[in-house]
Amino acid sequence: MAEFTGTPEGQGRRVGVVVSRFNETITRRLLDGALDALTRHGVEFSDIDVVWVPGAWELPLAARRLLGADRYELVVALGAVIRGDTPHFDFVAGEASRGLAVASTEFEIPLGFGLLTCDTMEQAEARVGGAHGNKGWDAALAALEMSDLFFRLDAADES
Repeated sequence: MAEFTGTPEGQGRRVGVVVSRFNETITRRLLDGALDALTRHGVEFSDIDVVWVPGAWELPLAARRLLGADRYELVVALGAVIRGDTPHFDFVAGEASRGLAVASTEFEIPLGFGLLTCDTMEQAEARVGGAHGNKGWDAALAALEMSDLFFRLDAADES
């Protein structure tokens, strides 16, 4: 029996980060958390590219572009959709989430999911450094771990 697990090891990895400008007071803090996680785990700051998009709706398309660029070992997607008074939230949050999932599985490259879907601004604040930590940090860490896991699985296939 073989058992595999990844570690959040970032040395030598190139990372693409796609960030939504909408709700930038929140997404900027998600980005800060992601960058902190990446650099603390060995990714060189110069090996990180940050791509800003208008809103969460555009995250999947930009993530697909990064995933298909044959340049990155992992991508992190960051955004924040806050519920309003119309059903717009449901469409944007659901389709952005679905689009990111499809992109990740299609390209088989780890994509850290840092898209907040909150009912209130207070809930979002709690997830960018408040009571719930920083979900940008968490998304970057998960993508690093998956990237290392894929590296280990590829190495096992070659032996």
